[in-house]
Amino acid sequence: MSNNSVSNYLTIDRDGHILLIGLNRPDKRNAMNEAMLQELAAAYRQLHDDAELRVGVVYAHGDHFSAGLDLADIAPKLAAGSLDTVAGGLDPWGVQTEQTAKPVVLALQGYAYTLAIELALASDVVVAAESTQFAQLEVARGIMPFGGATLRFSRLGWGNAMQHILTGDTFDAREAHRIGLVQQVAADGEQLATAIEVAAQIARNAPLAVQASLASARAALTDYEGARAQLAPTAAGLAATKDAARAAESYLRGEPIPFEGN
Repeated sequence: MSNNSVSNYLTIDRDGHILLIGLNRPDKRNAMNEAMLQELAAAYRQLHDDAELRVGVVYAHGDHFSAGLDLADIAPKLAAGSLDTVAGGLDPWGVQTEQTAKPVVLALQGYAYTLAIELALASDVVVAAESTQFAQLEVARGIMPFGGATLRFSRLGWGNAMQHILTGDTFDAREAHRIGLVQQVAADGEQLATAIEVAAQIARNAPLAVQASLASARAALTDYEGARAQLAPTAAGLAATKDAARAAESYLRGEPIPFEGN
């Protein structure tokens, strides 16, 4: 593993084809101010643009993933219409810009409030420590979710979404797993290792096929017929790539998948 950079509020490390993005404001329970949001957007841009990177893992230093917004910094800018959370990066929540083309695996622990839930909804696989606490509590603060909860949460079921968005209640990892917000519940302290294991499994597969599958699944959420129409031509294009040829040769020879180190 190599350390790529340390910013004010994040750590960035590379582990082969995996980009590890660590929220690093533990003294504030990783509450997100404008600068931290901009740094996270820059990290997602790096994941998106770097051809050597195949998957991202987002986790947090300290006891909590994130207590949500740092309202002391965010609220005045939000009210003034001057909030800039992207600053040339790629919006991790996929609201202001396109999403990264690479899969993102999330590892949660402690508090996973407001924007943390919305980041989970925008991610592709979510692992939560057993004691993680969730709350979509913007309405209790006089604002509304603006990181995508109103757009995506209802995909998990209208009643599930409205119960948590409109009440601002706190719920646990088992409930998050039951409604589909979380894909795996890990023992406390094991959430990052589990997330990296999932990411490594993704990274061992053909990167073009992974990205095409992710793009097709996302497209189907908003344009099912358009996504359906693209299945055959996209599959044909992938079948003509060197990746597919290498995989077929390896299969016929009974050899391991050829993508792990390339």
